[in-house]
Amino acid sequence: MAVVTGFVEKIKYRNEDNGYSVLEVSSDGQEYVLVGTFHYISEGEMIEAVGTMTEHPVYGEQLSVESYEIRSPEDAAAMERYLGSGAIKGVGAALAARIVRRFKADTFRIIEEEPERLSEVKGISERMAMDIAGQMEEKKDMRQAMIFLQEYGVSMNLAAKIYREYGARMYGIIKENPYRLADDIPGVGFKIADEIARRVGIMADSDYRIKAGILYTLLKAAGQGHTCLPREELMRQASELLLVPIENMEKHLMDMQMDKRIVVKTMRFRFPSGNGPEQEDGEDREIQTVYASVYYYMELNTARMLHDLNVRGSTPAEEIRGRLDSIMEQTGLKLDPLQIRAVEEAVNSGLLIITGGPGTGKTTTINAIIRYFEAEQMEVLLAAPTGRAAKRMTEATGCEAKTIHRLLEMNGSPGEDGSVSLRFEKNEENPLDADVIIIDEMSMVDIQLMQSLLKAVNVGTRLILVGDVNQLPSVGPGNVLKDMIRSGCFNVVMLTHIFRQAAESDIVVNAHRINEGRPVDLTKRSRDFLFIRRENPDAIISAMITLMTKKLPGYVHTDPLDIQILTPMRRGALGVERLNSIFQAYLNPPDEKKAEHETGGVIFREGDKVMQIRNNYQTEWEIRDRYGIPVDTGMGIFNGDMGIIREINTFAETMSVEFDEGRMVEYEFGQLEELELAYAVTIHKSQGSEYPAVIIPVHSGPRMLMTRNLIYTAVTRARACVCLVGVPQAFQEMADNQMEQRRYCGLLDRILEIDG
Repeated sequence: MAVVTGFVEKIKYRNEDNGYSVLEVSSDGQEYVLVGTFHYISEGEMIEAVGTMTEHPVYGEQLSVESYEIRSPEDAAAMERYLGSGAIKGVGAALAARIVRRFKADTFRIIEEEPERLSEVKGISERMAMDIAGQMEEKKDMRQAMIFLQEYGVSMNLAAKIYREYGARMYGIIKENPYRLADDIPGVGFKIADEIARRVGIMADSDYRIKAGILYTLLKAAGQGHTCLPREELMRQASELLLVPIENMEKHLMDMQMDKRIVVKTMRFRFPSGNGPEQEDGEDREIQTVYASVYYYMELNTARMLHDLNVRGSTPAEEIRGRLDSIMEQTGLKLDPLQIRAVEEAVNSGLLIITGGPGTGKTTTINAIIRYFEAEQMEVLLAAPTGRAAKRMTEATGCEAKTIHRLLEMNGSPGEDGSVSLRFEKNEENPLDADVIIIDEMSMVDIQLMQSLLKAVNVGTRLILVGDVNQLPSVGPGNVLKDMIRSGCFNVVMLTHIFRQAAESDIVVNAHRINEGRPVDLTKRSRDFLFIRRENPDAIISAMITLMTKKLPGYVHTDPLDIQILTPMRRGALGVERLNSIFQAYLNPPDEKKAEHETGGVIFREGDKVMQIRNNYQTEWEIRDRYGIPVDTGMGIFNGDMGIIREINTFAETMSVEFDEGRMVEYEFGQLEELELAYAVTIHKSQGSEYPAVIIPVHSGPRMLMTRNLIYTAVTRARACVCLVGVPQAFQEMADNQMEQRRYCGLLDRILEIDG
């Protein structure tokens, strides 16, 4: 064993989640590299570390630390070095030297016991003296807090947040009610708080635990698309989570209502009685539902703002038609009667919804609306929920389209504790400066994003929402587009005519056949819609490999990485997880020139295609020029964003990913749970995207997954070619299955309440 005692000259790397650090330590004129896990440490501190000297193939000799102790500087030189290291804000090398010259070896005792005497030193006021003493005490307290929290399984990063939130109160809160952490601190969910509570010894049926479990159940439901849950369903799920009888939980609902943590509402839902979609086949029933308050008020505010925007204009139809005829003559645009009606409604509506399937002219209609308002010297803004959808909108219109997040100027301001407070710069106090706002791919917009958008739209600004109501609903909570249409309170133009050019595409024709429940001829020889019959999963995969590596790249003139496999399931023989492992081996096999890193049983390799699987509003990205110099920066990487791994740095434990539009993001290894391989993705994750070609395995699966709107969404993701591989009967069963997974949402009710 080796022992190194010296000063931390530099922290070269630190993982704030687990404390793994790489330190440069100076000891008796020699420099050492120390690697290991350190609870809390700062540059300038004195450390005594015990470990084993190892030889890194790239970075040379380093001490792998097994145990360590932070020691107080024992002589004047050591004290000066620590104070001047930057560890104490406001104290530089010159001031540190003056402090130590004045108090010599007694310096640290003075700071701890008589801090007011620091004002005897030139340049230090009484206020600054107390601040220096406070920082010294906080560092000592912080280290003790880190050690205390790690005994309860809390990561370094969360431990720092907890300490900065509560300070010395932390100890009492942890021992009395650790469930407060889930309410007060981002990143601490119910499960972390519950594990701390278990270690502390809090009873399973405590009031704190049951209330936290009920709220956690509601927030977890939001991750599945619900903004509320039926009371009975909530109680059942919470009981299973907490392992507490339902009767022991009922009394807490009233308390939570009184505390305004939940809202209970009686709402009417339609329950299917057969195989048809709920809006066509079933009976209405009133049930009591429970909201986490935040989602109830999101729906209520959204409904109110929609109502306020929904005003009518009075421009005569003849006048609109005359201007439109002139635009069509100048631009060569040709519109059918429904598209002309859409333009007329856009002119005279504060709020308009345009919906229709593929090939029905939604893009042409958007172009006509843009040209009309531009001719009137009006400011038009375009946006879509994802980067890919915004890029498609830009290409189709010739006008710049942004993601909704960028349109609203999402920004983050750093707090003193290093956390980031996120907000949209565009809001009710600083609305968007536009006469017309057009949002495409509205089926993807959830209730949270919709509320944020509406806050930034002034009454009097026209808001035009475009989307295909038959697509899958948003990944996030809510069923915004469908609820708005079903309310009957807003102007809706439904485009139904398939134009001649689109009608020549079997992708478009068959998508409409699927949606309308009409049979699809899978034996037809087609240039863009192919069905390859294979009976078992291994044979299906073999055919998909041939398509991906040999047939399709040349046929659609694209790189294999641009071809997308879409599958209904995550697990199973044809699920995302297995397919990604297989196709990684074919498209990006191991190579000694490519660095790789394994985490959670998944190997990430330079050159891999990956997808972000959760919204991360705090992640910073930058776009670089060809010399590597940043030319644009921003925040936020979102669920469904795809990229390519460009670099893996195993020493620094970081991975660089390039997303659409050249946005470069650096992930720490501890963040890789936010990424997964993306050679294959679920159909849900493909919403809003378009690919040169898609390959869809079709085999047996759970009935609730194998649905009509799922296969419809998958087929409409392809621009040039759809290849279905599998069993014709399985395809037919999907096309016949109109079952839709129920979403418990109340926007429809809130709209009807406000509209009277």
